[in-house]
Amino acid sequence: MDEKEYIEQRLEDQMVWYDHKSMWNQNWHKRLKIAEIGIAASIPFWVGAMELVGDASTWSDVFKGLVALLGVLIAVVSGVPAIYKFQENWMAYRTTCEMLKHEKYFYETKCGPYKGETDKLCLLVQRVEMLISQENTNWRQYMEEKEEKGEE
Repeated sequence: MDEKEYIEQRLEDQMVWYDHKSMWNQNWHKRLKIAEIGIAASIPFWVGAMELVGDASTWSDVFKGLVALLGVLIAVVSGVPAIYKFQENWMAYRTTCEMLKHEKYFYETKCGPYKGETDKLCLLVQRVEMLISQENTNWRQYMEEKEEKGEE
């Protein structure tokens, strides 16, 4: 594999993958946080509405059910990120993506670790593969920890 193929097929492909996964996790993290805030903020409104209609009204039972449902939704919406680790993945993927970009820029400008290096492509491959391997190792450790805790 020559320089151009490695940069296009491996380095840039990985940069795109990490960028996409980072954005996907960021979007889900923010969506769930906004939902959690919105649901939590609506509960006092519905409790107030329940007080206005009084206990004798059939609306009171509807509002009680709605408030209970909103409480369940908050539990679900706040629990999902604990399972899928959207914020942690967002940060890890963004960090790896940015580190890969830095490697590419250092390589293309022949700066940093590439300055004065005779086999720049070999050094690039080593450093890029180390970054990707590091991310894979972190993922494997996370999965092993989940298995030890009995999580799926």
